[in-house]
Amino acid sequence: MSDDLLHTPLFSLHEELGARIVPFAGYAMPLQYPAGIMAEHLHTREHAGLFDVSHMGQVRVRSVDGDMHRAALALERLVPVDVAGLKPGRQRYAFFTNDRGGILDDLMIANMGDWFLVVVNAACKAQDIALMEAGLQPDCIVEPLTNRALLALQGPEAETVLARFMPDVASMKFMDARQGTFDGVPVFVSRSGYTGEDGFEISIPSAEAERVARALVDQPEVMPVGLGARDSLRLEGGMCLYGSDLDDTTTPVEGALEWAVQKARRKGGAREGGFPGSAVVLAQFENGASRRRVGLLPEGRAPVRHGAPLFAQAEGGAQIGVVTSGAFGPQAKAPVAMGYVETAYAPEGTKIFAELRGKRVPVTVAAMPFVPARFKR
Repeated sequence: MSDDLLHTPLFSLHEELGARIVPFAGYAMPLQYPAGIMAEHLHTREHAGLFDVSHMGQVRVRSVDGDMHRAALALERLVPVDVAGLKPGRQRYAFFTNDRGGILDDLMIANMGDWFLVVVNAACKAQDIALMEAGLQPDCIVEPLTNRALLALQGPEAETVLARFMPDVASMKFMDARQGTFDGVPVFVSRSGYTGEDGFEISIPSAEAERVARALVDQPEVMPVGLGARDSLRLEGGMCLYGSDLDDTTTPVEGALEWAVQKARRKGGAREGGFPGSAVVLAQFENGASRRRVGLLPEGRAPVRHGAPLFAQAEGGAQIGVVTSGAFGPQAKAPVAMGYVETAYAPEGTKIFAELRGKRVPVTVAAMPFVPARFKR
């Protein structure tokens, strides 16, 4: 393990809990704990799992004069979503785009009342912060929250567990966000997640992170969960991993993320376009794109993984796409994958083939998520 890897505030706790540590986005992170990836995955689906996601970037964005509408419009210069319509106490999925409509990163934006909390991916946070600092001037102050940790508590028993410490979270709905206290510790809490299960993200001052994490993992319903099960959970949930399923060459339409672009930012909307690459993206809304992200169900038990080429025929023919994520789905009890195919092959039920160890395996284009989402609406 390289000595120059960064540690989250919970690194010592991970070691104490017996985690297998691996490098990820410049950090030393837990891949799994002694129970193993399969057990961690299924425990999260059945009870509750606790994830350390402190490697992600947390950023406070506020207007220079306190005007939230001004700050929202500034953010809309960088993202194609309706930030101005985001009410206090709510959050929204978003993405930064480039001049070609490609996705630079996907992120969450929460309206905290008099400021916005922006949470970005670990591998992209330096470039994202620089992008915001340059793109939001002179309207906004961009403040990276470098002294905070971030936990995700996910699973059907997450509310029961967290409500022992914060009773008012029981009133929160999916995509709510608020400030509160956890056993006297000031925290930011949102109700969403990266597993397809109900759950919460809890932003904590770094100095208090271990105490809060210990309090949660000591609950009988909770198991610590590493990056391995986090990946298989999000794949079953049909959620993208930036750098694999999305990148700066992928547009929101190609990525099947049209649902994240609200009417106000589309053609004919109150604030149509105005974000980088809007001409490309809005044209694809009207005319479609040449490729599409789809779910894939391989036949048999062997998973098809990232990079596997896709073909229309069992033999011969040109490549029509590529697998971007693939694994065995513990809850689905079958291999699951997602990838990009030429649009003609994107309809559900289309039979295509993935190349696996030199042989072509039948694959069916399928709807996502592979496991039904259980968010609290």
